Amino acid sequence: MKNEFALAFNEVLEEKGLPKEIVIEALQAALASAYRRHVNASNAQHVDAVIDPETGRVTIFAEKEIVEDVEDERTEVSLTDARQVDQDAALGEMVIVESTPNNFGRVAAQTARQVIQQRIREAEREAQFNHFSKQIGEIMSGVVQAVNSQTVTLGLEMKAEGQMPRAQQIPGERFRVHDRVRALLLEVKITPRGPQIILSRAHRNFLRRLLENEVPEIYHGLVEIRSIAREPGQRSKVAVAALQSGVDPVGACVGIRGVRIQAIVRELNDEKIDVIEWSSDPAVYIAKALSPARVSGVYLNEHAKGVKTATVVVPEDQLSLAIGRDGQNARLGAKLTAWKIDIKSLPEATSDALYKLQNDPDYASIAASEESNISLVEAILAKKSEGRPVTPEEYHLLTQFVDRVERGLIRQRETEIQAEEAEMLKARANVPARAFEVALEDFDISDRVYAVISETGLQTVGDLMLQMALDEDSIWKLSGMGPKAMQELKSAIETLQEQLRSEEAAVAIEAEPAGEIAPTEEAAIEPVEVEQPVGEAEPVEAEVAQPAEPEVEEALEAVIPEVESPPVEEIEPAREEGELEEEPGTLDEIFALRPEILEYSNAEEDLEQDDEGTSDAKKKKGKKKKKFVEVEYDPDKDVLLTKKKHKRDGSEWEEGW
Repeated sequence: MKNEFALAFNEVLEEKGLPKEIVIEALQAALASAYRRHVNASNAQHVDAVIDPETGRVTIFAEKEIVEDVEDERTEVSLTDARQVDQDAALGEMVIVESTPNNFGRVAAQTARQVIQQRIREAEREAQFNHFSKQIGEIMSGVVQAVNSQTVTLGLEMKAEGQMPRAQQIPGERFRVHDRVRALLLEVKITPRGPQIILSRAHRNFLRRLLENEVPEIYHGLVEIRSIAREPGQRSKVAVAALQSGVDPVGACVGIRGVRIQAIVRELNDEKIDVIEWSSDPAVYIAKALSPARVSGVYLNEHAKGVKTATVVVPEDQLSLAIGRDGQNARLGAKLTAWKIDIKSLPEATSDALYKLQNDPDYASIAASEESNISLVEAILAKKSEGRPVTPEEYHLLTQFVDRVERGLIRQRETEIQAEEAEMLKARANVPARAFEVALEDFDISDRVYAVISETGLQTVGDLMLQMALDEDSIWKLSGMGPKAMQELKSAIETLQEQLRSEEAAVAIEAEPAGEIAPTEEAAIEPVEVEQPVGEAEPVEAEVAQPAEPEVEEALEAVIPEVESPPVEEIEPAREEGELEEEPGTLDEIFALRPEILEYSNAEEDLEQDDEGTSDAKKKKGKKKKKFVEVEYDPDKDVLLTKKKHKRDGSEWEEGW
């Protein structure tokens, strides 16, 4: 059977909803504090309290100094008592020994009661903060505990209290004590009195969570909520998109006969909800966002300064519906689409278009193309101002006229923007890339000029050079920029440009690979001694290219083609004065006409030397065996014959024609 301590301990755990370890730690800290107060111990002294959860027995351990004679039992212990705890204890050391007082139970209960309550309360608050911090953005259900003019207090789980300020309540909603209310957990703050939990029913995410709970397609990811615009208690617009083909996002949110959306409307105190289908086309998306109004045309100005602007033209009878009460429909449409929406009726848009065509120079080219339609449009507007009926065909004509004017201006702006972008790219190409890495603080200009340039907000020298190339007047207009300052700025820019270009050129030269000479296919040229016949001039040395060994025969044939010479009577070489006029009939005369034959006519000596020094020749790369060539003239056939001899595999010389 459990003792009273165990029963009380378990009751505290169940009541506070705290872990066992946290309560034990709080009790031990309280008992250690009670011991300090009981014996008047110093805060510097180390004190531990240990509780047995089963019996409730408390043991106190305190740090004391080992001395020979104990004078103060609170801080000193004898060597004998110390060695009962630690056998190696010595005089002068510190040791932790048991120091539980005899009457500590009742005294501790009276002294530590407040400390225990405070520790348990702190642990309870910390547990509440950790629990609710993880549920921020989720719907919480609570019971109304108190209602005043500024806030509503709701009782939540873990005995926590949530506050719903007046700004987070739906206007016109009334609460009574003990009513169960659902709200969004908006924020959790830490205060000296514990965590402060802020709840909201007016936030747009409260509507998002209600849709997720009511529509299974949203919960399972088949339909996605893209945007929500809400004015609590009055009207909301929700843009949804299907993530799976074949799913109707609007129908899934509305439900059969509107049962799903009606449940949400009742929860939000009869707040009207418009569910529209999201579109990737901004014009279509904006037209749907202004539902239930019917839209004639949407014209986007994406390049406007600041917020993107859309001009929406609606029929005259749809203008009030598109704007809504106090501009509510237009306001919600702008929030939903993140576009600034300008709504105009068809006659108003037509009048504005006519005025722009007649007075705005930007519309000059469009006015020239619409010259034939301007008079007809003016006549229709005059009929409208006089109160006469306008036919549907005339309304259609006005709609087409406004559409042509607005779209013509859009195309003209796009052309201008493309020209500006091309000019920007061209100017940027003339600015060294390294200039965008140089900060204005590192630019070599005077402090006065730097103070003037810093007003532009430019960060690098490259940005400054680009701005100078695009619009130099913008620099001239700066306060304090004069001719001298501009001259100094231009000189510094030119100096930096030359420096950066020279650095880029040096880097490019270092990056170029060294040029390599293509190896030639021809072998080294060797001198060949040619033996001249008797009576001729002294022998001369001719250089003959020696090809690689596998190509010896082909290379020699290329030098001396083995073709039959044409008949002598057909060869009529040009003769100079003193030259024989008869056709040559001897070898000497033939050699006089074909001196290149002499280079090979007496190669026998070279061949013998090459045969004897074969081992030396093999050591030289590119040297090959020479051929023996003999040329004879056949007077019967009147042709020149070439005879070649070569040596194969150490055999005798063989002849071949």
